[in-house]
Amino acid sequence: MGGCFSKPKPVELKIEVVLPEKERGKEELSASGKGSPRAYQGNGTARHFHAEERLTAPHPYPGPQDCVEAAVCHVKDLENGQMREVELGWGKVLLVKDNGEFHALGHKCPHYGAPLVKGVLSRGRVRCPWHGACFNISTGDLEDFPGLDSLHKFQVKIEKEKVYVRASKQALQLQRRTKVMAKCISTSAGHSSSTNVLIVGAGAAGLVCAETLRQEGFSDRIVLCTLDRHLPYDRPKLSKSLDAQPEQLALRPKEFFRAYGIEVLTEAQVVTVDVRNKKVVFKDGFKLEYSKLLLAPGSSPKTLSCKGKEVENVFTIRTPEDANRVVRLARGRNAVVVGAGFLGMEVAAYLTEKAHSVSVVELEETPFRRFLGERVGRALMKMFENNRVKFYMQTEVSELRAQEGKLKEVVLKSSKVVRADVCVVGIGAVPATGFLRQSSINLDSRGFIPVNKMMQTNVPGVFAAGDAVTFPLAWRNNRKVNIPHWQMAHAQGRVAAQNMLAQEAEISTVPYLWTAMFGKSLRYAGYGEGFDDVIIQGDLEELKFVAFYTKGDEVIAVASMNYDPIVSKVAEVLASGRAIRKREVETGDMSWLTGKGS
Repeated sequence: MGGCFSKPKPVELKIEVVLPEKERGKEELSASGKGSPRAYQGNGTARHFHAEERLTAPHPYPGPQDCVEAAVCHVKDLENGQMREVELGWGKVLLVKDNGEFHALGHKCPHYGAPLVKGVLSRGRVRCPWHGACFNISTGDLEDFPGLDSLHKFQVKIEKEKVYVRASKQALQLQRRTKVMAKCISTSAGHSSSTNVLIVGAGAAGLVCAETLRQEGFSDRIVLCTLDRHLPYDRPKLSKSLDAQPEQLALRPKEFFRAYGIEVLTEAQVVTVDVRNKKVVFKDGFKLEYSKLLLAPGSSPKTLSCKGKEVENVFTIRTPEDANRVVRLARGRNAVVVGAGFLGMEVAAYLTEKAHSVSVVELEETPFRRFLGERVGRALMKMFENNRVKFYMQTEVSELRAQEGKLKEVVLKSSKVVRADVCVVGIGAVPATGFLRQSSINLDSRGFIPVNKMMQTNVPGVFAAGDAVTFPLAWRNNRKVNIPHWQMAHAQGRVAAQNMLAQEAEISTVPYLWTAMFGKSLRYAGYGEGFDDVIIQGDLEELKFVAFYTKGDEVIAVASMNYDPIVSKVAEVLASGRAIRKREVETGDMSWLTGKGS
């Protein structure tokens, strides 16, 4: 993985730091840049295996008429460590100069289309400024997540001091490259009751595990099963864009799964795992034997336990159907959100333009307090209040009152009564591991599955990844942590697949996450649990700031708004193994981070 290309040396990062809001686009809501895949309609049974079907791939050796070549700059136009977007007529290319060599790559991050020229170049890779995905500049390969696809790599030649780039027109327009994958050649695919690899859970961890196996040449049977009705989809978008339809959220089209022989069982609930006989039993009685198993069941949202909890129009948001129903019911009506964490606040922000009123109920004094601290929480709270959101803090729901079975009022412990036609509950989640209680797979006291750095459970051949695991976090002294974030699930799914193939990979990624509210993004990298101080540079009131979370003498996490690509820079520094000291960020002198003279 990343960072194996150059000898360890001081991390140098040179790039301008600020990207104005207007250039950023609505990155969080943009589709992931691909054509809209067709929705997958289950056929009513859990076991709907897909037959082989070929995907049309770009021709590997385009003819001259399919290619375009142009001189893009003089060799002296770029210094080492610089990046530039250059135009080839059929599309743009990212030109990178590193250690005296030029590289040409796709210019947009395949995840949500971020301009990589605004990202961070370090240790032979470029890191996306928005969500932290990393691409190898020599190959274009994706080395850290989120997202599934890599960048195209284009030919560069230098003649008479000029830099020429040659590219296929199709690649310029596609802006993404799916790695070459093996097909399934197992004769039992689709109908027998045994599989080589079984993956329980089709979120990011499960999907990336299946894709990584195929990318690494594995051609035996893979079965992916999910409680959902849909093929794997972009779950973080649910709370940011509640109107999104399943087909807009799909991570891969139906044809992709067919082409690469990744069989998906929808609406399939595993009830028991028999590790001695290597067999799982589904709710409908179907049994499936496996030789390698990945457990990536994710989590289940906590629900309210107060009086009236069974009234209609009270939701947790787990599926596109949940999200769509909330928007329908909230239009022009009164919405109440319980919980001021990421999910609750994203939903509240989204509903302000749709609902008549939006109220948020939270136990803490400020939103995001445990995660972002008091001061950042308060600044965000002000942004919400400016958008007509009413907060009821340091209280909780004591009763949900209905009229004709449907929600009418939310009664708080503070004895306030809030009008409500729809209520969204975002008060956290618990690992969805109940089905493992009878098995010999270890669970901790909270129900998480402990794994080692290779994503192995205590049972040989059984791996686990995603929101339901605790794992050793390398750069926090191997502290056992649970990090229920999208990017981390991708990374863990990949490591699990590599170790199914005995590649001895270890998880080492720096956690990276983001949230989007009112068209503004907050980015976060690191692991801030237990921070004892927050150092803020910039202007909190203007929401143009960077916050460093410290514990003792060390920076353990960073958050920013309107300060790109600072979070990606800090993530790169942490990924390089260098500790950041509190005194380095206290002075306000950021030269240690941005490289002299940028």
